[in-house]
Amino acid sequence: METAARERKKVVEVRNLAVSIPLDEGLLTPVRGISFSVYQGEVLGMVGESGCGKSLTSKAILGINDKRCKTTGEILFTQGEEVQDLLKLKYGSPEIRKIRGKSASMIFQEPMAAFHPMYTIGDQINECCLLHITPDKKAAKEISLDMMKRVGIANAEKRYDQYPYEFSGGMLQRALIAMALVCRPSLLVADEPTTALDVTIQAQILDLMKQLQAEFGMAIIFITHDLGIMAKMCDRLAVMYLGKIIEEGPVREIYKNPLHPYTRGLIASVHKVGTHSQEKLFSIDGAVPLAMNIPDRCGFYDRCKERCGRCDHGEPVPRDTGNGRRVSCFLYDGEEAHD
Repeated sequence: METAARERKKVVEVRNLAVSIPLDEGLLTPVRGISFSVYQGEVLGMVGESGCGKSLTSKAILGINDKRCKTTGEILFTQGEEVQDLLKLKYGSPEIRKIRGKSASMIFQEPMAAFHPMYTIGDQINECCLLHITPDKKAAKEISLDMMKRVGIANAEKRYDQYPYEFSGGMLQRALIAMALVCRPSLLVADEPTTALDVTIQAQILDLMKQLQAEFGMAIIFITHDLGIMAKMCDRLAVMYLGKIIEEGPVREIYKNPLHPYTRGLIASVHKVGTHSQEKLFSIDGAVPLAMNIPDRCGFYDRCKERCGRCDHGEPVPRDTGNGRRVSCFLYDGEEAHD
């Protein structure tokens, strides 16, 4: 799968990305130097507990983090034959606005909060068309209606003139997907897009996203806490903990043989189909520490049951373990990955 990924165009490459936030108590460092790439037609999943830096990473790509966030590193975004470092573009500048919504777009976690309650759904989808595709209002409306129909919104002509409160949760999520995809971006960031939906609607939305990705050839960064969704949606998986990617590789390989103790804990905490209903689920002791004044040791040290003598002497660096996999753990420092 890694070989196939390399044959496709690299849509975005993130190099040593770090996000810090100055607070009265000190400097918060929720993202601490992560690197990854996403290729055309690929879905990269990002998973980890709340507070590990997933959303800040995704928002940094689109330049929509709070102004207080100091972001360093490189975000190399490919448009045609041109490669541009998005971090060199000024916050809110016309240059970043030409990319955001057109070439790179985002599906947010809460659709009701993403739409303005005082404007119709059609007007809000149409805004992207008028900004990035055509100034002709009639043509823009036709493009918006076509995308609303593609995402499965029945009676799109009527729905176009309705307000967000007139949509159900699942239908509003479809409208949010339509707004994100109306310009057919090359990169889509989906930040927990099905969290607020029931299981049946959730499955429909995921199938819809896969269909549209195949049709448009998009690269997708998919963020969620649900490991079952990751297995269904993603080609590769990046496991985050305390602002770092601690394991990365093909999703099937990671599920089959997780290397990092944290990854093993996450997978073990999921209920297995066919097991006894009274089975006690595994849980990882403790909680993710605050990303402030972090000691110079493995970030998972306090919660890890497999720590060794080296784990409190600096942080482990990512190491290749074969088959397109990388892991940051002293258990694999100079050793082959366990089978």
